[in-house]
This record gives sequence, structure tokens and C-alpha cells, in this order.
Amino acid sequence: MAQFKVSEAYRPTGDQPQAIESLSASLKASDDYQTLLGATGTGKTATMAWIIEQVQRPTLVIAHNKTLAAQLCNEFREFFPENAVEYFVSYYDYYQPEAYVPQADLYIEKDASINDDIDRLRHAATSALLVRRDVVIVASVSCIYGLGSPVEYEEKTVLLGVGMEIDRDVMLRKLVDIQYSRNDSFLGRGRFRVRGDVVEVQPAHMESAYRISLFGDEVESITHFDPLSGEVYARLEHLAIFPATQYVTSRETIERSLDEIRHELEEQVKLFESQGKLLEAHRIRQRTEYDMEMLAELGYCNGIENYSRILDGRPTGSAPHTLLDFFPDDFVTFIDESHQTVPQLGGMYEGDRSRKETLVEYGFRLPSALDNRPLRFDEFVEKVPQLVFVSATPGPFELRNSTNIAEQIIRPTGIVDPEVELRTTKNQIDDLLNEIRRREEAGERVLVTTLTKKMAEDLTDYLLESGVKARYLHSEIDTLERIQIIRELRLGEYDVLVGVNLLREGLDLPEVSLVAILDADKEGFLRGQTALIQTIGRAARNVHGKVVMYADKMTEAIKGALDETNRRREIQLRYNEEHGITPESIVKGVSDIAEFLSLESPTVPGKRRRGSRRVEGMQPDEIEKLVVSLEEEMYAAAEELRFEYAAKLRDEIKELRRELQAAAA
Repeated sequence: MAQFKVSEAYRPTGDQPQAIESLSASLKASDDYQTLLGATGTGKTATMAWIIEQVQRPTLVIAHNKTLAAQLCNEFREFFPENAVEYFVSYYDYYQPEAYVPQADLYIEKDASINDDIDRLRHAATSALLVRRDVVIVASVSCIYGLGSPVEYEEKTVLLGVGMEIDRDVMLRKLVDIQYSRNDSFLGRGRFRVRGDVVEVQPAHMESAYRISLFGDEVESITHFDPLSGEVYARLEHLAIFPATQYVTSRETIERSLDEIRHELEEQVKLFESQGKLLEAHRIRQRTEYDMEMLAELGYCNGIENYSRILDGRPTGSAPHTLLDFFPDDFVTFIDESHQTVPQLGGMYEGDRSRKETLVEYGFRLPSALDNRPLRFDEFVEKVPQLVFVSATPGPFELRNSTNIAEQIIRPTGIVDPEVELRTTKNQIDDLLNEIRRREEAGERVLVTTLTKKMAEDLTDYLLESGVKARYLHSEIDTLERIQIIRELRLGEYDVLVGVNLLREGLDLPEVSLVAILDADKEGFLRGQTALIQTIGRAARNVHGKVVMYADKMTEAIKGALDETNRRREIQLRYNEEHGITPESIVKGVSDIAEFLSLESPTVPGKRRRGSRRVEGMQPDEIEKLVVSLEEEMYAAAEELRFEYAAKLRDEIKELRRELQAAAA
């Protein structure tokens, strides 16, 4: 079994070794709660990686938003190039939950747009946990929402091996049972095709496929290949094909569930009729009987998750199955930016419960729908064996419960916390524009935080009219576009990023030398002490980092943020002086943090990056020659009408050009 091994390119520095030793000892001593109090830019992610290497246990890392989770996933993949690092977030680009507004007699049907790439990565995460222990899953709070039973998921896995005896038709029926669809024209995720004694399957979590060749009823060979180009990656002795959906139900389970649903329906109808709620009684009967008919005929229905407790055979009020149940018993959980993530984990249940209770009360759902829910915080804490909270500003829960708090203040680069300057709000936009001009001339970037989305958009429009290359970033921009916007800022495609709340925690932007906080004295959630310290931290990765707060009065939050920043500066300056360190800006390659959406899951032998070519050790002129060669091959493929292969080559060329840009930088 593979061991966690951090890349040799990284070494602990500053006060990282003490934090690693202290927290690793706590985990090995089975302490339930511990905290890594790390200032922004001190390498908290690297420290987490070395702790994982020390304890050698499967790990869950929870972040409070998808953008931060994507960045963390990319960083952990750099630290653990030989281990499985997976990404698990909500696969909805758009989600409107089912709801009812009694005051307006308005029923809102569930509406969602599923991102196919993220769905594949979720499958990669669950399948990785079932086949290996050297797994790091980076997740958002979606990890506490209901998922299918891991027992059913594992039991339905189709296992094949060279020399194994299996009837071809039996194998095909097994694939259909786990929600794979047959398409003999072309493959795709969750599909298979049959050509005589050859069966080709593309798993739900991969962009490559497997070819199973039979000789009679014997598996003669198993090949891992690229379905677009036909390139063979490896020949395998064994293969596990995981279900195409994480909600796997057998025919026996559905038949049992239909009886229970029918019984609950009759009980609910009786209750409504006894209360004189005839409309609600008619509504629940009509809706539920339709769902039951769909389940009986097709094995699923719209909103099947509302019957998850019955399908799982769980008692009333019990916790749903979640991603946590796919982990072995000894896993470790890191909660990144815990001051934000812990309250978010605690708040998911109440909001969901309130909406569902209204649906049940007015006859839109059976009471069992209440058990299709996220975990309560007490259930979450019970399911995770050990927690490590990670934050520059730990919240009260972390500080109250942690038996060990390891402080990490020194940055590996010697950079100290930025100077903070207070300026009046009078003419703040004109003053800001002057500061932006200086940063533009120096080739540096600027972050600006506002109080509202509208203000962010209006300020961006004003900056664009003034000739500044600017973009805004807020919660209405979808996940993958947010990731791309941040990448473009680092590449210099624009100089100013304006946002509300998404710019505070965790984003690693070493090119940013100025952070401007507008209306810093408007006390509240976005201008509290914790929020201000986090925002100041965005300028702590550049040696020229500076923060300008526009405020007309000194609030308690501003005073507290300044006091903590100055305390850390003193520690950092003293350390630099004692060790003769000259601060340097963090130098970090601009990797495409959306790139892992096109990576193969490293859960099977013969893994490789889809469409990638090894360029380690190649000189820039050699890479340029390779690009020219691939371009010629791409044009030839296009002329021969092999457009899919040409598109694959185009993507490889883009990747190689990124390598050249990184080398030039």
C-alpha cells in the first residue's frame, strides 16, 4: 500500500517544524481537537501536508467555498504527486431547492444545473476511498450532505480479473444494474459498448476507458486506453468498475421501500383528513403515488433523495449517509479557515429543516423527507475521529475545545505582515485610483474590497472607464469562472480585482501588493476584527505589501486588527533580525487551478494525466520543437476530419505553452 510522501522539492522552514511536530504528536496521542494558528502566507497548507505525511492516515480537508477548495486541491496535488488527491464539492452550477411560500401560495419546483466535470470528480473521490489509503479529499461543506450508502456502493462494484470466468451477458446486466447505459456508437462517462466478445467501459469518474476482451466466458485481457485516440496506457490484471451513480439501489430495496412509502402515505393522509386538510391530503397522495409509479417502473423518480431514509433502511431521525461514511475509521479532518467553515457547518441543518417542514406541513412531501438533510454539527463532530482547525483567526469553538494550539507566525520568505495605513473616506475613489496607477507601473496587482455586490460592480465599471484593467468577483459568478478570474489576475491579464467577501480567506495571490478596504469603519460581519485581519493578510505575500483602510473613525474592530497585525510584525521582524533574513516576495508558478478538472483520477494502475506529455528535464527549445511538431500533427488530423484527436492535440499544445511561459517567468 502506497505511503503519503511529500515532494522532495519542499522543505519545512521558519516555525513550520515546531508546528508539524506539535500537531503530529497530538494526533498520534488521539487528541480530539487541535488548532494550527497560522498567519496568512506562513505555509499552512504545506504544514498540513507534512502532518499528513507524519501520521499516514486518509485525510479530509474542508474549505468553506469552492474556489478555496480548488486552490487547496491543486496545492495538495503538488505536495503529493504520487498520492490520490481528490476534489469533492457540490456539482450544481445553479441550484434552486424545492420550496413553498404559504403567504403567496407559491410552490417553487426544484431546478438545478449539474456540472459534469465536478460530478466526475465526486465519483473519483468516492472510488479512491474504496481502493487505497493514501487519499486526501479536499471538500466544501457539501461533504455533510446526503450521499448513497457506501456499503451498497461497494457491493455493487463490478470486479474483473484476467483469467476470471464470467458470462458476457451477466457482466452486461451487472453494468446496467449500476446505472451504466449501453451505447455502441461512442463512449462517454457512465457508458459501455459491445463489439462481439469485446466490451469497452468508460467509468463515471474517468475520461479514459477500459477494454475487456473475452474468450468464451473467460476474461482474456484488460486494457486501459484513451477512447479518443485509441492510445493504450496499460495492460491490467485486475479492474474494479464503480457504479455510475452514488445513489445505488437494488430491485429488492425498491420493492421493500415501496411498501414503506405506501404505509407512510396512508398515515399522512389520515392525519391531514383528521385535521380537515383535504387539499393537503389530496396533494400528498397525488404526488407520492406518481413517485411510487416512477420508482416501480424505472427504479428512480424526480426527488428520489427525499425517500433516502426509506431506501437506506434507516430509522426516523437518523443521520444520512455522507462522504464521511466512505472514509475508514481512523481518518483525520482538517478544517481550513475554521473561523468561517465551522459556523457554516453548524448552520446548514437549520436552514434545510425550516424549508422542508413547510413542504411537509402543506402536503408537498412526506415526513420522511425531513431526513434527507445535511448533518447536524453534533453529528458531524461524532463522525470525525480527530479535528485539526486551521486559521489565522480561530473562532471561539476552536479556542475553547482545542487541547493544543500551535502558532505559526514566521513566513518562509521572511515577509512581515503589511503596514496598514488609515485614510479618510473623502475622495477615497480618486485616492484609490492614484494608488492603482503606481501598482500598474510596478507590474503589481491590487485587491479592493467593498460592502455590496452592487458597489463592486459599479466600482469596476468606473475603473474600466478610467482605463484600468479590472474585474469583479462575487457569489453570483459560477465556480469555474471564479477560478479562472483569479488565475487571470495572477497572469496580469488585468490589474485590479474588486470583491465583497470572496477575497478574504485563503486566496494565494503573491502578485498583490496593495489591498484597499473601502468603508472600513462600517462595523458588521464584513468589517469585524476577524474579517479585517483576514483581508489584511491578502497583502502578506508580497514584500511591497501595503493595506489602505478608508475610514473616518477608529472602531474597536480596526483597533483590534491593527494591534494583532503589529504584534505579529514585531515577532517576524525580530526573527528576521536574529537570523539575518532579507524578506523576499513569494515566487510561485501560475498553475491553472482549474486544470485538475481534466486530470485522470489516480486510483488505478497505469494512471496518467489525460493528454499530457512528460516535459520534466526538457529545455525550452526542445519544448518549442515539440509544440511545432504537435501543431503539424494537429493540422494534419483536422484535414483528415479527425476532429476529436485534433482537439486533444490542441489542448496538449496549450499545456506545453503554459510550461514555456512558466519557464520564462
